[in-house]
Amino acid sequence: MCRNIRPLNNFEPPATRDEVTAAALQFVRKVSGTTKPSQANQAAFDQAVAEIAHITQHLLDDLVTTAPPKNREVEAEKARARARLRYG
Repeated sequence: MCRNIRPLNNFEPPATRDEVTAAALQFVRKVSGTTKPSQANQAAFDQAVAEIAHITQHLLDDLVTTAPPKNREVEAEKARARARLRYG
């Protein structure tokens, strides 16, 4: 799957609308195989992003977990540490 799509569930504060839309955009780009659709496909591309963002927000709203919410800064530091190990 696309490496740019990040987990959005169980964070404090919750994922923003912009984060959900960015994840939907990355998903549609990956599935369609293009980062910039032609003018003929722009409407279908934009509609897909909007619909996937909408459904993703519903999913995030409906998910239930007993785990404590994750801290964005702590998770970002973990990701940076993994990147340092991976890329040197």
